Amino acid sequence: MRVTSFRPSAPLRSTACVLALSCMAAPALAADTCTGPSDDAGAATAQQLLQALVATNGVPGMGAAVWRDDRVVWTGCAGLRDVEAHAPVQRDTVFRLASVSKVIAATAAAKLAEEGRIDIDAPVGDALPWLPAAWSPVTVRQLASHTSGAPHYAGNDLQVLGRVRYPTARDAVGIFSGRALLSAPGTTYHYSSWGYTLLGAVIEARSGEHFLDYVRHHVTDGLAIGADGETDGGRASQLYDIEHGAVRHVPRTDMSYTWPGGGLAATPEALATFGGRVLQHRIVGAARWQAMQQPTRLVSGEPAHDSTYDVGFGWRIGRDADGEPIAHHAGITTGARSMLMLWPAQDTAASMLSNARWVSAMEPTAQLLAAPFRPQPNGLVAAACPASGRLAGTLKGARFDTDASFRIEDGRCVGELVATEIEPLRAFFASAYAWPDQRLRIVSLTADSSLSRAALVTPYGLYDLRAISARRWSVTFNADATLELAL
Repeated sequence: MRVTSFRPSAPLRSTACVLALSCMAAPALAADTCTGPSDDAGAATAQQLLQALVATNGVPGMGAAVWRDDRVVWTGCAGLRDVEAHAPVQRDTVFRLASVSKVIAATAAAKLAEEGRIDIDAPVGDALPWLPAAWSPVTVRQLASHTSGAPHYAGNDLQVLGRVRYPTARDAVGIFSGRALLSAPGTTYHYSSWGYTLLGAVIEARSGEHFLDYVRHHVTDGLAIGADGETDGGRASQLYDIEHGAVRHVPRTDMSYTWPGGGLAATPEALATFGGRVLQHRIVGAARWQAMQQPTRLVSGEPAHDSTYDVGFGWRIGRDADGEPIAHHAGITTGARSMLMLWPAQDTAASMLSNARWVSAMEPTAQLLAAPFRPQPNGLVAAACPASGRLAGTLKGARFDTDASFRIEDGRCVGELVATEIEPLRAFFASAYAWPDQRLRIVSLTADSSLSRAALVTPYGLYDLRAISARRWSVTFNADATLELAL
């Protein structure tokens, strides 16, 4: 596609592959389980988790990767990238990133700020004189942290968008710039993908490059990350809907209305490597990266907050189940569910991508996929792999008994619980889009024949199951629901 209506504040730099993922360099070889079994115990465990997840959640295909200590230590594939063609997910399969695109856009803005080309606390109207007056006072910091007052998609936006190609972010801003802000800038957290489209326009104005060009040249150089729908050679996964029964193919739409907010695509390995580059300060320096991890303050002085995390400059900031600091972002859109999680203190990044939207616990799932490559937490209780038989369970005060089977596979304790007739489990997972065999799977995170710590594989994702005695195990689903199992 030729960009014909770009109106930069500085001359547009010419480039040969403005949008195409096919122009990007091939990824360097990495430890992977996409092409066959791995001799690495951590990679084998992570692959078993990913395969068990696809078997349980009904998503056609998923890919994941873990970056640690300057390299990708695992790339995993499970399921199909093209159901109709029976084509498997491969190491170079490209998935939609959905809102994980936002951390890439925020990093691009942070780089321009580091170079002195963007003032993140100045009104964006300084860079965009064509912007309506009501929107001009908002700042880049507010856009990146969802505190600008910008609205999110509304009405029939998602029914009509995706049918028109918007050549630049400025063109896409015209969709919503006539709408009112929801609140005064800086006063309230309100998630907004439209705010990121506006952020893309600022990046274009201050860099003098098309948003996609600037990202490709300066943020994701050499990585398989680019505009959704622009992949050549059959590498892009197809898009699927599993919410309404049988797996249904979904036509691809044009994502140019939200390239910065949800319109990018990548391989899992490329996305994890981007996370690694952020951790290594190869895109922005250490001071800027540290500033991006600080909670944004509202006018009231309170931190911008949503659910279980504070909101920094593009990144969601919190701690994992063991108290380790994390920076992360998840995404959801038609034909995609995505996650990128970083452990800044442990030099680790994990990506997880799928080709269908599903009810999912993204944060614990990413944490457990990365667990085989991270230090084991302190205080684990020793417990042997149980013999097959009956387990007693409790969930939200309801008691039940269930048959469970366990075995040792390549040193790992693995098990299955049949949930078909267990009302507390069926009720808890009732909103799952799919749950093909009504089973919960258990996969130990270590290959020492123990069941001290494992992943409980559910239709919502992976949850951390830990022994609380030699014959009892517990897993926390959320603040109101803990499952206990006992021999």
